[in-house]
Amino acid sequence: MSAPRRTCPVCAREIAVVGGRYARHDPPGRRVSYELVSCPGSRRSAPLLAGEPMLFDPEKPPMDGQGQLF
Repeated sequence: MSAPRRTCPVCAREIAVVGGRYARHDPPGRRVSYELVSCPGSRRSAPLLAGEPMLFDPEKPPMDGQGQLF
């Protein structure tokens, strides 16, 4: 299973979010030297998604043909 991706606030690249943090990644563009340099947005805490996912929408009426369980 792949990790969800969000836009890095520093370099604007689509980066995987693992454990609530952006994964370590290089800045965009070519490297000028052989040194390994991480983007300043690496390992930064990712913002939470808007709202919690819901199993059922309380505003939406039940589908036709669906009866009460109890």
